[in-house]
Amino acid sequence: MNVKTEMELTSTQLKAIAAAAMLLDHIHYFFGFTGRVPAVCSMIGRIAAPLFLFCLCEGFAHTRDRWRYFLRIWLLGAAMGGAQFFMRFGGVAVRGDGFYPQNSILSAYAMLLVVWQGIDLLRARRALPGLALALAPVAWPFAVSALWRLLPARAEPAAGFLCWTLLPVMNATGDTSLPVLAAGALLYALRGHRRAQAAAFAGFTMLWHFGLALLQAGRLPGFAPVQMLTVYYEWLGALAAPLMLCYHGKRGGGHRAFFYAFYPAHVYLLYAASCAVYAMGG
Repeated sequence: MNVKTEMELTSTQLKAIAAAAMLLDHIHYFFGFTGRVPAVCSMIGRIAAPLFLFCLCEGFAHTRDRWRYFLRIWLLGAAMGGAQFFMRFGGVAVRGDGFYPQNSILSAYAMLLVVWQGIDLLRARRALPGLALALAPVAWPFAVSALWRLLPARAEPAAGFLCWTLLPVMNATGDTSLPVLAAGALLYALRGHRRAQAAAFAGFTMLWHFGLALLQAGRLPGFAPVQMLTVYYEWLGALAAPLMLCYHGKRGGGHRAFFYAFYPAHVYLLYAASCAVYAMGG
């Protein structure tokens, strides 16, 4: 169901807004150590991941080949996960201060595509395969923990590499955390009911990233409510909801190749530039 608004946006336009916001966010992420990039860049950037997630949801629903759609995202996420694995555990290409990029949103998207396929199977009353797929990302970490106890020590590095690449594991925090997967599942489950979809996303974001964060941060010594605007601002992602309402169901120009290349390209180019700046003394 389309929602009439004064401003109507295509999927391509939403992705362009998300890309610009993500670029600002990552400029702060990679160059924050210089003290010259204001945190407002990351605050604006909170809308990027929700908008890309929303567009992914629409793209998955409309694609003619879900397997190819999944494969592209899964392989890109696996490649970036492999680079992150060697940075974290091998010290490869790590910045002088020990920093390395921990961007794994594509792995989260790959997991969500599995969940969404499960939701569709449940809608088709195929309960067993539907539940298996929908719950797979949540169950997989427990299976990994059990497998870890059974593996010989020499097999652990290979298994660990697989969990960072081809078989990504849901984490407690970060791009592949439960709130990211839950928000994605909520968007897809309510797809076709735009107002409910946007309201549920905004409500979930505020509950998790404002309400829960406030409860946790409020117990810390020296906490002040203003820090919800200056430190704990993940909840600003809820501001993506009004832009979701502006989507009128049309794809727009597409530019698929650009958006697939944008994420890994800008991450590694900014990281390389930050390494160079750090090496020159900031």
